[in-house]
Amino acid sequence: MAAQIEGKLWRGRNWSADAQGSIHDDATAAKLGFRGGTVAGSIHMDQFVPVLLEAFGPAWFERGALSLYFLNATTDGEAVRVTATKPQPRQTQIDVAMFRDDGMQVSAGTASMYDHGASALKRRDLKAVEPSTLRILRPLTIGQSLGEYDVVADAARFGNLLSAGLVSDPVPWYSGASPWGGPIASPSLLVEMLWGPPMRGLNAAIGAGARVGLFGAIEVAHYNGPVLHSERYTVTANVVALAESPKTESMWFDSCAFDASGKLIVTQRMMLRFMKDSSPLYRT
Repeated sequence: MAAQIEGKLWRGRNWSADAQGSIHDDATAAKLGFRGGTVAGSIHMDQFVPVLLEAFGPAWFERGALSLYFLNATTDGEAVRVTATKPQPRQTQIDVAMFRDDGMQVSAGTASMYDHGASALKRRDLKAVEPSTLRILRPLTIGQSLGEYDVVADAARFGNLLSAGLVSDPVPWYSGASPWGGPIASPSLLVEMLWGPPMRGLNAAIGAGARVGLFGAIEVAHYNGPVLHSERYTVTANVVALAESPKTESMWFDSCAFDASGKLIVTQRMMLRFMKDSSPLYRT
């Protein structure tokens, strides 16, 4: 059995518990069969950073990726721990996972350096379906643009979360000087930059009707990182695949962030699940 790197136990916090009507709201989540408002998978991603720094060093923020498929949701305050296989010399991809303290697996995936083409989500069968079989996501097409956006990291909001002790395993580079100059973005902050703006394009395409979504899978991959709090980036996003399960409709999309010179800095692949029971389109 491969040697393991193990992170410390951390009680994940639900940053959006007050977002009424979302999967993070206790009442809404309970109606949809969850134990309570869920902790976003992006929040859990920050917990992997100390393990990845042990495995790959600071260069992970320059050319590293974290690719996760979420298996079970957690609720506020539940204790979780991350693990990773210890890389062998010249090994550039390892397996990673997260477990609740009672053994329930929360996520599984890979972390990699330099070449991310064989990551957990890049290898995954996206089980694409024709949009005509869907109701919530029917207006979308494969390859459709979700827009182009001028984006700066919301350093003030992230700083408030840091000060409140809500960010797991923070490294000093998130708030102060770093080997790259100023403060850099954590994985959760990368997700906010690469997910939030394209959602405006999604809402424009499918309408702003009632529906509840949640993260099903996320990969963030640095190509010329890190992302700096002080810099402005151009973010683009495109639909990659549409899928369906008995309880959800899903959209896979890729986002890219470019610096002012046009250099690719970081990418994201995300799968968003939309609960069928949350949409009036499934009540007819």
